[in-house]
Amino acid sequence: MNAHPPSPKFSAPLEQGGPPSPQDRPARLTVGVVGAGRVGPALAASLQLAGHRPVAVSGVSDASVRRAAELLPDVPLVTPAEVLARADLVLLTVPDDALADLVRGLAETGAVRPGQLLVHTSGRYGTAVLDPATRAGALPLALHPAMTFTGTSVDVQRLAGCSFGVTAPEELRMAAEALVIEMGGEPEWIAESARPLYHAALAIGANYLVTLVAQSMELLREAGVGAPDRMLGPLLGAALDNALRSGDAALTGPVARGDAGTVAAHVAELRRHAPGSVAGYLAMARTTADRALAHGLLKPELAEDLLGVLAGPAPDATDAPDAAEGPGPDAPGDDTPEDDTPHPDDNGPTGGDR
Repeated sequence: MNAHPPSPKFSAPLEQGGPPSPQDRPARLTVGVVGAGRVGPALAASLQLAGHRPVAVSGVSDASVRRAAELLPDVPLVTPAEVLARADLVLLTVPDDALADLVRGLAETGAVRPGQLLVHTSGRYGTAVLDPATRAGALPLALHPAMTFTGTSVDVQRLAGCSFGVTAPEELRMAAEALVIEMGGEPEWIAESARPLYHAALAIGANYLVTLVAQSMELLREAGVGAPDRMLGPLLGAALDNALRSGDAALTGPVARGDAGTVAAHVAELRRHAPGSVAGYLAMARTTADRALAHGLLKPELAEDLLGVLAGPAPDATDAPDAAEGPGPDAPGDDTPEDDTPHPDDNGPTGGDR
């Protein structure tokens, strides 16, 4: 990668005589957003609180336009090329699969300006995905907030203390860390080669947790629990806190104890009431058993019967509810959640909204 000169935007010293107001601090940047999904407007609003000035935003859906109006009032909605023409710092907040084509298109059309800070927020990628823009003179940064976003002003508050996965050329490291700190975050350096593993780890810990919790609430409703969220709240809070503090040592439950009979009863009930959940239960139980064995929590003499139960087949068509009765409340089907993140625009290097 080509060497980048240090950006003068981050080199001015603070004035003496007390802390300046955000607008009076040195190194203020004009900020643009390409992709007004849930992430970009929140980050731009956070930078605005630090004294930077949002000047342009682009979006491809009605939801994006509303989001930009709420979080960045009076900031004009323009094309991606115009965003780059107006801004010193450009946030590329589009879906992962749209990012490479967006960057390539912007570079090929001459939209990228030398010395411009180009920031993407994808967890999957480091700065290599920005190479076409880097060759055009852009200064590449990868700043991924490890947080889920709602697309509302609540996100700006939640950025306080949020960890950011940061990847940048060494000569831009101070600039990257400064931006994260100004947004209230905590920079965590991630090597370019480690970005896919880093992102997979976050997906396991956060995305799949949502799936597990939602599935658990469905099963509790099936069991007659009127307020499954109230029941799960304290349990999940304690489990998460213990796991973060103690790792595998926090593990409890029938798998860790080697209660093969209890686990077999679970599987039987799930096959009867929610066959679509059996495969996930068995996969998580096997992984849990492996980790419990490796850390000395599951006694080897109890593991054989347990692993025999977990080796059972995944559900097949015979496990489904009788068609004459109709699908039950937990029957498998089209449970894909509504996707309110617009898909990339096919008309040139505009990108979708992250």
